[in-house]
Amino acid sequence: MLRPLILVCCFALAACSQTVGGYRQAAPSLAEPGADAVDTRGTYLDLIRRMQKQGAYYASLAHIEAFRQRHGDSAALRLLQADALRHTGQLDAAGTLYDGLTRGEQAAAAWHGLGLIAAQRDEDAVAEAALARAAQLTPLDTSVLGDLGYARLRAGQLEQARAPLAQALELAPDDARAVANLAVWALLRGDTGTAERLMQQGKVSETTRTEVQRQAIALRQRRPVVATAAAAPAQTPPAPAAAAGRADSVPRRVPVDPRAVSAVVQGSAERGDPTLPATMLERFGHPTPATESTR
Repeated sequence: MLRPLILVCCFALAACSQTVGGYRQAAPSLAEPGADAVDTRGTYLDLIRRMQKQGAYYASLAHIEAFRQRHGDSAALRLLQADALRHTGQLDAAGTLYDGLTRGEQAAAAWHGLGLIAAQRDEDAVAEAALARAAQLTPLDTSVLGDLGYARLRAGQLEQARAPLAQALELAPDDARAVANLAVWALLRGDTGTAERLMQQGKVSETTRTEVQRQAIALRQRRPVVATAAAAPAQTPPAPAAAAGRADSVPRRVPVDPRAVSAVVQGSAERGDPTLPATMLERFGHPTPATESTR
């Protein structure tokens, strides 16, 4: 009788050893880790993407290195790294990574990144060419279309900006960024009625309305600078190595101050205004309030 009682107690203790806080813990699996490793890899990448969406770009860089040590390298990982480097002001390093991705499955995103770097450096022609290439590769991406249209607004190309901005709004009619961009375009053409109608239909907030007006003023003030630059003799930089030999390739970026990040971007991120997402304000940053441009 004593022996059966001891056995029962042993089984009871074994069961309790797998219970924490009233919830039964799964026993360690002895199965091969193949499928689980793939799931873990995908979950880790998603975690890094979420960190970047929340603005934790420095932390994401650390996790990218940890991911690479654990799971190896990939084009998707290099794209995340390039995006994080761009957002932390490390533009040369970001550009190098983007250049290496312009011929693979991440080509559209790479050209998009190159365009944003060029725009941040006030290289309007370079930005427009890179973003046009990105839009060609991913014609339904409203973020790319909006950035292409805005780059053309910065370059003073109002008529050329109309198509991508209108496409972005028609593809995503509820996107406040698309509404704001097209409203800025209308104001630059002197069409206040269309701008007002767009903002009413888009039900944009007063904060967004104010930002649209500010953008239109900043871009009008920028026009003489653009015109002067266009009148000067153009010097075409060499094409990126990834696009060498292609007639439609985008010129390589020229080194400038990597600290050229819009103060409005940082302010918006701190406010957390849902009608003005950080991605709307992070494009085409400039350090001085008098000339900065945002999306």
